[in-house]
Amino acid sequence: MKLSRATIAIYLLLIFLSGGVLGAFGTRLYLASSVNANRPLRNNPEEFRAKVLAEFKSRLKLNEEQVSTLNSIMDETKAQVVQVRKEMHPAYQKIHEAQNQKIHNMLTPDQQVEFDKMRKEREEREKQNPGHGPGPGI
Repeated sequence: MKLSRATIAIYLLLIFLSGGVLGAFGTRLYLASSVNANRPLRNNPEEFRAKVLAEFKSRLKLNEEQVSTLNSIMDETKAQVVQVRKEMHPAYQKIHEAQNQKIHNMLTPDQQVEFDKMRKEREEREKQNPGHGPGPGI
């Protein structure tokens, strides 16, 4: 079976195009973002606020009066959040202490000594780096 020049050209074009598609897909996979375990879990609140303000200004095209109002709204919300956190803190502490007591009770005497040492180390880290303490259940 003899193939015509047009058929051969079509086959070569299809092979070339499939290589291009495969190359583009491979590049997309290669350049895909990966998880960065070294990135801090929490953003700096000032940086976050600046990003939000910049996005609102650019996308919503806010005037200066609106920016001022937005800043006031954000300040008011921040104050409310701080107040709620202060109100929740004693309840959280109580739950956390109950958890620590249950863990302490299930351990052997040698483990209890090490557990108490771990708790003291954690408390020292929290004093050195406030606001970045353990989350719920830790």
